[in-house]
Amino acid sequence: MFPGPTLEVNNGDTLVVNVVNQIKYNITIHWHGVRQMRTAWADGPEFVTQCPVKPGSSYTYKFTIEGQEGTLWWHAHSTWLRATVYGAILIYPKEGSSYPFPKPRRETPILLGEWWDANPIDVLRESIRTGGAPNISDAYTINGQPGDLYNCSSKETAIIPIDAGETNLLRVINAALNQPLFFTIANHPFTVVGADASYVKPFTTTVIMLGPGQTTDVLIAGNQIPSRYYIAATAYQSAQNAAFDNSTATAILEYKAAPCPAKKQSNPIMPILPAFNDTAAVTAFSASFRSLKEVNIPKEIDEDLFVTVGLGLNDCPPGPNGTRFTSSMNNVSFVLPQTTSLLQAYQTDTPGVFTTDFPDRPPVRFDYTGNVDRSLWQPIQGTKVYRLEYGSRVQVVLQDTSIVTAENHPIHLHGYDFYILAEGFGNFDPDVDTGKFNLVDPPLRNTAAVPAGGWAVIRFVADNPGMWIMHCHLDVHISWGLAMAFLVEDGNEVMQTLEAPPLDLPVC
Repeated sequence: MFPGPTLEVNNGDTLVVNVVNQIKYNITIHWHGVRQMRTAWADGPEFVTQCPVKPGSSYTYKFTIEGQEGTLWWHAHSTWLRATVYGAILIYPKEGSSYPFPKPRRETPILLGEWWDANPIDVLRESIRTGGAPNISDAYTINGQPGDLYNCSSKETAIIPIDAGETNLLRVINAALNQPLFFTIANHPFTVVGADASYVKPFTTTVIMLGPGQTTDVLIAGNQIPSRYYIAATAYQSAQNAAFDNSTATAILEYKAAPCPAKKQSNPIMPILPAFNDTAAVTAFSASFRSLKEVNIPKEIDEDLFVTVGLGLNDCPPGPNGTRFTSSMNNVSFVLPQTTSLLQAYQTDTPGVFTTDFPDRPPVRFDYTGNVDRSLWQPIQGTKVYRLEYGSRVQVVLQDTSIVTAENHPIHLHGYDFYILAEGFGNFDPDVDTGKFNLVDPPLRNTAAVPAGGWAVIRFVADNPGMWIMHCHLDVHISWGLAMAFLVEDGNEVMQTLEAPPLDLPVC
């Protein structure tokens, strides 16, 4: 199947998923956004919480959905297999509960993807060989189909039905490998009601933007002339002078009551699409998110991290052009182990796999979004994690840099949701920008789109023991090392400790 099967569950359900590897590559599956309380062994990132599932082998993931409702998704977390191995997770309210809005007549998952007319593993390998950026994708997809605007347009273009007078809940997921995407429907504004399996104060917009990894739940009303309307997804590109796939995927919103001639017309109504570099639209959209209710945000901070995120150039080993693209957090380019996972190494006290000295500040202060001296473009390599005591209150300032180019980075934290207190452009200034924090109803997310040439501030409580990677969800960047990991220690109570590893945990 492409996309893969949709998992439909209720808040509070326990899932048992047996993953059988029938391909020629090692693979793991990550349940993106699931909190995995005490079940880090089921989180899935390769060489972080488990060794990969080898060809011909299997592994059973078991975990419980706790306090989450809305839309999440699952995907491969090994090299670039995520390009074609992914699916939706729809989390309904507990039995007897309901949505905080009138129940829609229909619900439809919308998975946005990115397609190469090549084996994505080969695309990655060629990039590693040359040290350059990988080839851009050949198409975007909506529910596995590119749509009518490509030469390969087919009768299989995704059709989303709607009836006159009904309300549809669209559960939109950006499963693209490397590209933030705009999403819109002709003549049908959205009422945004959720994101990353958390409800938000409803707001209306005509266009949404999702970084890879993010989900957004929107309501649409069947209040237009019964006909056919294009659904469209196209690139938001924030990195200057970087090549990107500047094409548009389409699906069709089709009224069931539309007359037959309208259903057969070759040109459904096309929406107005933003410019590919419309950062102003992205900023306004991002600023609209608020939690549905006032939240209990930790006011005091135990751990205060300032983390630069961005690109670099690696002089050693040199690529054919003298350097290789790389990326880092706080000047550390993350290197995954290859003989065990970080969590297994921690549990078994295996030495030499990682160190706990990830810096809480960049080693050198500089004008992060200005003209950065070339002496600061070369990061060090390391497998460094940051240790957190159970229950500690953590704040992280995520600061983009202009090294090579500034870019919007979707930063995803495994095992946690976090509150986004504020976002802005330029260099974060605690004396000025702390006053902009929303400590009343900030949105709860698992992936933050850090503005290009700007910053975002997130806050969470370290209440889930385990080894949790935080990385850019542009897979080209994680393959270059834009990641780190938090080691959250056990607490003192049984329900504050990591469960024992399952007996069928894969071995390297």
